[in-house]
Amino acid sequence: MIQEAAAGRERGRVLDNGCGVGLYLERLAPAAKRAVGLELDRDRAIEAARRHPAIVRAASERLPFSKDAFDLILSHEVVEHVADDAAAIAEIVRVLRRPSSSAVGGRLVLFVPNRGYPFETHGIFLRGRYRFGNIPFVNYLPAALRNRLAPHVRAYSVRKLRRLFAGLPLRVVSRTIIYGAYDNLIARWPRFGSWLRSILQRCERTPLRIFGLSHVWVIERT
Repeated sequence: MIQEAAAGRERGRVLDNGCGVGLYLERLAPAAKRAVGLELDRDRAIEAARRHPAIVRAASERLPFSKDAFDLILSHEVVEHVADDAAAIAEIVRVLRRPSSSAVGGRLVLFVPNRGYPFETHGIFLRGRYRFGNIPFVNYLPAALRNRLAPHVRAYSVRKLRRLFAGLPLRVVSRTIIYGAYDNLIARWPRFGSWLRSILQRCERTPLRIFGLSHVWVIERT
């Protein structure tokens, strides 16, 4: 999916924005002219550096790169966690390569949680205590109540994402909603998990995709 969305930009200068332990970066690096991982968490950055040496510790709202620095940026389930998502997106757009007579604009491949998914996968805070797990229907509550239960993570509607990108020099190449891989479920119950994943991935091609796990937007710098 990422390679198709990148349309050849994966062979240029690549940033994995919020690379975690470096799994995606490790896969992107061999084809890239230059690949960099950005990770704020110290322990994750150390582990990522074992997979790929070019790791930078910094916040997404203050990227330590010059403008036009990257042909492709991957942001996989990161923006929902930052302190200021609008500032993080503005920074991403700033460091994406602008189009010129000799080059097309850089692209962002963005994954963020879907407000329409029936479960909040990051847990909630209830009566001052954190409750881990997939909590049903939290994302369907009014925003004020939902944000009190899950102040540590955002979930996005299409409207909210459009507002996030409004006024920035970019165009939306494509957008969709996908279901998860459900690897943990498959590990516990292989047949059932594989069957469920197959069914849900078919739903991605139907109106039922509105209940999927994540938005996937491909954004191009203009």
